[in-house]
Amino acid sequence: MAADLSQIVKAYDVRGVVPDQWDESLAEQFGAAFVEVTDAEAIVIGHDMRPSSPGLSAAFARGAAARGADVTLIGLCSTDQLYFASGSLGLPGAMFTASHNPAQYNGIKMCRAGAAPVGQDTGLSEIRALLEKWAEQGVPQSVATPGTVTERDTLTDYAAHLRSLVDLTAIRPLKVVVDAGNGMGGHTVPTVLEGLPLDVVPMYFELDGTFPNHEANPLDPKNLVDLQARVLAEGADLGLAFDGDADRCFVVDERGAGVSPSAITALVAARELVRNGGKGTVIHNLITSWSVPEVVREHGGTPVRTRVGHSFIKAEMAAHGAIFGGEHSAHYYFRDFWNADTGMLAALHVLAALGGQPGTLSELVAQYDRYSGSGEINSTVDDQPGRTAAVRAAFETRDHITLDELDGLTVTAPDWWFNLRASNTEPLLRLNVEARDEETMTAVRDEVLTLVRGQAASNDPDV
Repeated sequence: MAADLSQIVKAYDVRGVVPDQWDESLAEQFGAAFVEVTDAEAIVIGHDMRPSSPGLSAAFARGAAARGADVTLIGLCSTDQLYFASGSLGLPGAMFTASHNPAQYNGIKMCRAGAAPVGQDTGLSEIRALLEKWAEQGVPQSVATPGTVTERDTLTDYAAHLRSLVDLTAIRPLKVVVDAGNGMGGHTVPTVLEGLPLDVVPMYFELDGTFPNHEANPLDPKNLVDLQARVLAEGADLGLAFDGDADRCFVVDERGAGVSPSAITALVAARELVRNGGKGTVIHNLITSWSVPEVVREHGGTPVRTRVGHSFIKAEMAAHGAIFGGEHSAHYYFRDFWNADTGMLAALHVLAALGGQPGTLSELVAQYDRYSGSGEINSTVDDQPGRTAAVRAAFETRDHITLDELDGLTVTAPDWWFNLRASNTEPLLRLNVEARDEETMTAVRDEVLTLVRGQAASNDPDV
């Protein structure tokens, strides 16, 4: 097919509608190009439950083998299970998933050996350039000795590795509702949690890439409604929600209230610092709560602030030898998981923390959730730079204000801060506000939204 690669090769992965934007013939070329660019002698491939995933991953394997690479197929898996395979086997990898996107989408997340990410600056642009060259000149003939294709099950080993990193042997019995959203959590959760003192109430564990119950995107509050109701109905201790490829995990407390990913970041950071003798660096992006660096310092660690996005987090993890990293989007990164993100390991930390003391989850996380936050509010604007400049002009002359542009515009005052970032893919400005109290947060939020949207901001902004 004559694909427009500029539409499907994103900053961190490949993603588009199947078969309109890409198909198995192009997937085969991606496999060949991946081997050429990484110079891999062997690779590992996994896929999610989307209807198009088996065919696309098999085509990628054909392309890779045709260029001489031996291919290990691990079949159905979560994205972090693919990272485990890449790390434990020491092989470059490819995961076929479109995460939380609708059913007609699919994509490829690629990594080098040890789960090191392949993004625009680390190989993805070269893969795209090679495919564009082949579109004009034709795909090279297969090598004289093609690679082999074998199958391997890594689920049990993946679960054992996660369980080796968190001690759950002495936790009290807990009742936990898990919403897999018909995604890969339904495949991984039963094996990872097997044998623990947990009464697991499963929701939507059936693998179904058409997502018949709700989008597998827990970042959108409407997709947590079923879980919140079930936690209350069951009288459960907590709820867990995974996205489509199960690399992100969201937490609901015993009251049915969502727990801020910043609070989870702080909780896990504290536990990882204790596990490492009160020493270590923790990476956090610039829209996580003030509570994250505070908790890190209180537990003897060194917080490092970075831009939003997994490529930046992983680069900083490697540069600083960090033990842990967290984002407000519920991506959690662990040194002992090859600096890769795994929502499942974060979930085990939450279960261990809750089960290791007698109180409720809301009581436990209160010490990590210290401020009032707006959540991320998106505004559709035609002139992102112009609106951002207007906001900057409104605040830069005020007393006791600091500004930085590490990622978008961050404005900080003694009692509040906000970050305004432009989307890379849509005409959106994303606003996050935090303050020491709800009244101040609301006032700052509404003032910035009025500047961004050019009109009086609603009291109930579209979060």
